[in-house]
Amino acid sequence: MRRDTFLKSLAALAAVGSLPLSARAAVAVKMMLPANPGGGWDTTGRALGKALQDAGVASSVTYDNKGGAAGAIGLAQFVNGSKGDPNALMVMGAVMLGGIITGKPPVNLSQATPIARLTSEYNVFVLPTNSQFKSMADVVAQLKKDPGSVKWGGGSRGSTEHIAAAMIAREVGVDPAKINYVAFRGGGEATAAILGGNVTVGGSGYSEFAEYITAGKMKPIGVTSAKRLTGLDIPTLKEQGINVEIGNWRGVYGAPGISADQRKALVAAVEKAVKSKAWAEAMEKNGWTPAWLAGDAFGTFVDEEFASLRATMVKSGMV
Repeated sequence: MRRDTFLKSLAALAAVGSLPLSARAAVAVKMMLPANPGGGWDTTGRALGKALQDAGVASSVTYDNKGGAAGAIGLAQFVNGSKGDPNALMVMGAVMLGGIITGKPPVNLSQATPIARLTSEYNVFVLPTNSQFKSMADVVAQLKKDPGSVKWGGGSRGSTEHIAAAMIAREVGVDPAKINYVAFRGGGEATAAILGGNVTVGGSGYSEFAEYITAGKMKPIGVTSAKRLTGLDIPTLKEQGINVEIGNWRGVYGAPGISADQRKALVAAVEKAVKSKAWAEAMEKNGWTPAWLAGDAFGTFVDEEFASLRATMVKSGMV
């Protein structure tokens, strides 16, 4: 090969390598899952990865689970290790905001690039099948008698179920600072603790508990939505006289330092993925509610949600 032809070939290859996700037929996507396997972020990230492949915008997807500190450990690795990578994505959500508020880690979401909000989901509180309690009223009665004797099990400190537990305490006249909240690094660990009867009451998104509720291994006693979830016979906290409503949501961020065109391409790729058959099947299976919001609008939403969550947590005595 002539030297000038060889150099032109190298230049062409370099140009292709710098193209953003949707500008190429299909590329290898790197997905950061800032939680241990088995939880909501893990499920969401793997479902999105499958959808990206189903939509033809990813040839392969690799997953990196890095749990701990409500996602802050994974966020730090993503921020420091993916700079300028147009094919890197990180799953995140309301739980990460809560973790940042309580943990004050050295990294922040503002260092990464908001791509899109994907889903919304409400928390369900459940009892182990061997529980001495039968309802949320029983739990509240014990909470009033001895706050520390009620072990609330869920995700990391600052998670939506942690905030909900504090809000429940406040609403029934118990000092939120006295609740006994047991934080787990991932949904799998929390589920095992609930099934084993190692916590009094567990909380998480319905999708994480669905199979155990259906199998009769967990008893649902309350949901944090304004109205009952469609098709599910689970009473809301509000209809039980506890004025608490809080939602969970999940989305994806891109790497720090990507260009405006690369960000636009990532948004387009993810949007194509959420229109795929694979994503529709995941939505139905997990009982997720579509909550698409992309680009700058998503970034603004995250900023507003951060401020709102912080105000709620201050009011509940968590920070």
